Amino acid sequence: MSLKKKLGLGIASAALGISLVGGGTFAYFNDVETTNNTFAAGTLDLAVNPTTIIDVNNIKPGDRMSRTFKLENNGSLDISKVLINTNYEVVNKSGAAANSDDFGKHIRVNFLKNEDKNGVIQRPENIIVSTTLADLKGEMPDAVENKIWAFLGWGDEASGIEAGSSDDLYVQFEFVDNNADQNEFQGDSLKLTWKFDAKQTAGTNR
Repeated sequence: MSLKKKLGLGIASAALGISLVGGGTFAYFNDVETTNNTFAAGTLDLAVNPTTIIDVNNIKPGDRMSRTFKLENNGSLDISKVLINTNYEVVNKSGAAANSDDFGKHIRVNFLKNEDKNGVIQRPENIIVSTTLADLKGEMPDAVENKIWAFLGWGDEASGIEAGSSDDLYVQFEFVDNNADQNEFQGDSLKLTWKFDAKQTAGTNR
């Protein structure tokens, strides 16, 4: 067979093979499996117990008021931080003119302690120390931070609140006696709002 005929036969065979594949006559085995996958988001659910930390009337300069409350993590995710945002409204007694001074400058948080962030060495963690409500505006202290000894593992509880657990906090307020005329505050009230803002922990490889 001549070279010319051999080349022609080869081209014809190739064309036939392509036409068979294109025509769907090529046979092969096949097996299909399906996976079912889920992405379920966790929950952040912070509770303050009780929801009213302090409700007191008929106070006078020099009075100190101590209260306890809990921060509870009722969600499925750990909480890394709980930031405290302070706001308040001063309500003057009926018919009285506006005060020349801010009542919030005379109500002081002597301390706010997290009783759970303590161990063998350190005392309960001080979140706020001797700060007036006026000075706390704009500040956002972390109510569940352990600043010092947790990394040593000497009995301290680490920062944050694990899911399903809670922290006990202890706070003391004082109507500061400044040894001056504070008559303008007689009959007034201060409505304090503490907003507790819980933050998630950092993402991890799952």
